[in-house]
Amino acid sequence: MRRNTTISLLSVGHACVDIYQGAVAALIPFFVADRHYSYAVASGIVLAASLLSSVAQPVFGALTDRWAMPWLLPVSTLLSGIGIALSGLSGSYGLTLVFVAISGIGVAAYHPESARVARLVSQGSHSAMSWFSLGGNIGFALAPIMVSVAIGHGTLSWTPVLVLPALAGVALCVPVLQMLSRSQASASTSTPVTGPDDMPSFVKLSLAVVFRSIVFTGLSTFISLYAQQRMHGSTTAGTAALFLLFLGGAVGSVLGGSLANRYERVRVSRWSYLVSIVAVAGVICTPGPALFFFVALTSAGLYVPFSLQVTLGQDYLPSRIGTASGVTLGLTVSIGGLISPLIGRLADTTSLQTALTPLIAMPALSWLLFRALPEPAVPKPQPAVPAQQDA
Repeated sequence: MRRNTTISLLSVGHACVDIYQGAVAALIPFFVADRHYSYAVASGIVLAASLLSSVAQPVFGALTDRWAMPWLLPVSTLLSGIGIALSGLSGSYGLTLVFVAISGIGVAAYHPESARVARLVSQGSHSAMSWFSLGGNIGFALAPIMVSVAIGHGTLSWTPVLVLPALAGVALCVPVLQMLSRSQASASTSTPVTGPDDMPSFVKLSLAVVFRSIVFTGLSTFISLYAQQRMHGSTTAGTAALFLLFLGGAVGSVLGGSLANRYERVRVSRWSYLVSIVAVAGVICTPGPALFFFVALTSAGLYVPFSLQVTLGQDYLPSRIGTASGVTLGLTVSIGGLISPLIGRLADTTSLQTALTPLIAMPALSWLLFRALPEPAVPKPQPAVPAQQDA
């Protein structure tokens, strides 16, 4: 029961943090409307959130491989919320980038340590990791709704309201830290190493996640504006499309964990990327309300392998769980934001539909990389050294 409670708390805490990853994309239409930013300039905000996060993620992952730092969970949660809360208060583009970057650092610090703790608690369970990932997906899905409620009928000066999920997340970290302190073995003992690191496979996996990140971040940055264009300027359509893009991830994550219990993770991921190719093409090319169906299908297809890629990375690098988690759960996800300005610049010179069309190729590239990946041996769960817990 304690293990399930900890996973549940980590999952909800993950949602509180990933609200701020989703909030960056959800704020883009408001920055465009309120400050008259171009597509390229607006996507620079996504770049700011991603750039420092991309640099900081492997650093935090390496640190968590050497030292257990559960205190990072509340600190990073608070930092991610403060950055977004301050992002709308200044009309300065430079300060906006700084605040969003601060939020990105908070997100970067959170993911490696939280994934390490989740793996320790779950003893490598695919289902448990999928539930942990589900929290992040729900956070993404709630982001456009929270942003719309907070500032949809006002101005960007209402962004301080968005700090509330971070405060809730910090509160949720308290019982997690207490549980970890009662079980020093769980907090300090890594998952048993079952074999040597497979760096070539890990590199291929990381590239596959990068391509997945490019298509998902590109769509999350521009799908709201794109849906508004396709649905005759309806802001509601834009919010609904972004919500579906994030909500479908919640379904995909749980489905991925369930499928991984019956089939190999690599096989499940291959099929999901094949589905994603068709789904992304449908988003970009299908007119009318059918757009929303393909948005949901795209999200599910891209998120079925999401938690599986985290455990695959951990199994390819069993001696460096924090680094593997930081890369697969954070770094490669953040890299997608580096491509958004290029998509925005192309949209400014051509059209948004033209700029989004190359995204169809991204899941195809991920599929090709997964064709070259082996299924790693599944680590055998072991109890957390009960002798060390004796008084």
